[in-house]
Amino acid sequence: MIVLDVTNWLPDLSTREKARYLAIADAIEADVRSGRLNSGDRLPPQRELARRLNFDFTTVARGYVEAQKRGFIESRVGQGTFVMAQGQRSRAPSQPREDFVDLTMNLPPEPDDPALLDRMQAGLEWIGQDIVALLRYQNFGGSRIAKEAASNWLGRRALVPSNDRLFITPGAHPAMLGIFSTMAQPGDVVLCEAITYPGMKTIGAQLGLRLVGIPMDQEGIDATALEEACSKHKPKALYLNPTLQNPTTRTISAERRTEIAAVARRYGLPIVEDDAYGFVAPNPPPPFAALAPELTWHIAGLAKCLGAGLRMAYVIAPDTKAGWSVGAAIRAATVMASPLTVALATRWIEDGTADAILKSIRIATQARQQLASEILRPGSFEADPSSFNIWVNLPKPWTRSAFIGQTARSASIGIVASDAFCVGIEPPEAVRICLGGPLDFEQVRAALEYIGHALDQSPAMASNFL
Repeated sequence: MIVLDVTNWLPDLSTREKARYLAIADAIEADVRSGRLNSGDRLPPQRELARRLNFDFTTVARGYVEAQKRGFIESRVGQGTFVMAQGQRSRAPSQPREDFVDLTMNLPPEPDDPALLDRMQAGLEWIGQDIVALLRYQNFGGSRIAKEAASNWLGRRALVPSNDRLFITPGAHPAMLGIFSTMAQPGDVVLCEAITYPGMKTIGAQLGLRLVGIPMDQEGIDATALEEACSKHKPKALYLNPTLQNPTTRTISAERRTEIAAVARRYGLPIVEDDAYGFVAPNPPPPFAALAPELTWHIAGLAKCLGAGLRMAYVIAPDTKAGWSVGAAIRAATVMASPLTVALATRWIEDGTADAILKSIRIATQARQQLASEILRPGSFEADPSSFNIWVNLPKPWTRSAFIGQTARSASIGIVASDAFCVGIEPPEAVRICLGGPLDFEQVRAALEYIGHALDQSPAMASNFL
């Protein structure tokens, strides 16, 4: 097969009236279907094509990303962009990935190593040997074997709960809903970070709770402000997402955790610790469940460290009696965690696949964060090397609505405005940008280069390179 020289291909855009990046993607698709481009042909480098077309680089980058989402080309790190083989295209999604992936969620990078994918698949095949048993109703909270695996996993966070304080739920949200429904009534105050996880806001609204946001700095919520809020509001609980906090990526320091735990003890304030990212950070401070176990509900979801599709969380109650009432509330709403996913997570923990997935996520996340630090202007965003997202403070004259209105057209990366996260404060001109999910490394690079270029322009100028 003759491979096109990288300088030979130039798309015909003369009759295309769509946005420029879509016109480029359409031209690639048309030329593949007509035979002008063949399997294995290498396309021109993006910057070279941008120069020849007299387009902005980000326009061409978005066009390549769109063509890749359609399954017509693929990027190979260090080699370039190539037309995919027909057999590969037949397995590509017929619709853009955002049609069936919620890009507003903070997703980990997806594993793509063939050996790791084979290990994950082997776990599915292993549990499938007893598939009929896994289709039956099972006792709420998890079997002895599942709890042993959970204890093994939680031991990585220096947590060794007794089985009567540990139960398995179908995700962190049902756990939080059950916990707050048993400890607070409509109208009661629950404290949280002033910029907090949107799921907490949703649960608070569903239960009729009054959320009061506590001011934060780089080390977490302010302990003095927490004490003042406890004295003023007589809250029923404190919700915290203490490690790689969503969306700011901040981690509450060990010293600040000790101060917060001391305040909670003085007021008998229960702590609901949403430790979604506790396993992702390589060396996080001790969890509140280790500092103040008698006050803390610890929720260790698997969505961020293994995969959201598992819909599982390991929950540690502060004492056995409290666990009974919350367990009953969760069971009434959800019956049980799926035996299929519990069995799969248990198998992956037992055979080491879970550790391999976690390692893969950490490596990919650190690489993407490094990419962001190289592309975006220093000081323009908050991030942690282990976080899936960055928190971007928009420069004037950008507003969050204008920025999302412009960048959402790329449809290639998850961007959420600050409004979704704020409790009791005026939302800043900021957005959360997720670097994980189904996007591969080169797609993230293209999206960040587009975003970086946009941030260096005015909103009016940025619209010109669509």
